[in-house]
Amino acid sequence: MPAGNADLIRILVADDHPILREGVSAIISMQKDMEVAGEAATGLQAIALYEALRPDVVLMDLRMPEMNGVEAIEKIRAAHPDAHIIVLTTYSGDAKALEAMRAGAAGFLLKSSLRRELLDAIRAVHRGQRHLHPDVAQDIALHAIEDSLSPREVEVLQMIAGGHSNKQVAWKLGVAEETIKSNIKSIFGKLRVSDRTHAVTTAAKRGIIEL
Repeated sequence: MPAGNADLIRILVADDHPILREGVSAIISMQKDMEVAGEAATGLQAIALYEALRPDVVLMDLRMPEMNGVEAIEKIRAAHPDAHIIVLTTYSGDAKALEAMRAGAAGFLLKSSLRRELLDAIRAVHRGQRHLHPDVAQDIALHAIEDSLSPREVEVLQMIAGGHSNKQVAWKLGVAEETIKSNIKSIFGKLRVSDRTHAVTTAAKRGIIEL
């Protein structure tokens, strides 16, 4: 492990926006018990810097070039199961949070709440606890007992969001149009909606698909 002050929580900041990295680093630099160990602009850089620096906590953006945050979390946690990772994102959907948690993240923060929650989240995760933004935790609880969309249903809905008709979706996926209609009926039931537009907006809000 690289040399450093053993009393400090060493933090790796991974985000492709320089201004956000600078802002987070400025907040951390004012704390007596923390220091920024390094900064990464891509998922691949985050993995490489984790190996080189072995920070105590990683702040990981979900959307980055070369490799997204979830994939980077999976890679880091596969090699280092004890890695403490907090997701930073603009997306509050429960699906994104669950995806990150399943990959091994211990915390989920909205970028809009960094000033209020960042430091407490870092300290909590460093102690081995979890930290979820309250709105995200509530969304997860609300949808916990619902059936989740299958990978095929997500694929169908993503294509619908892109403006494709049932016939176009069927052609692209190499299945019958009736199969797509059946998929859509199932999607409506699981999302508790009654039309395509509402299905797309609901899924996007929850982070199931991206617009």
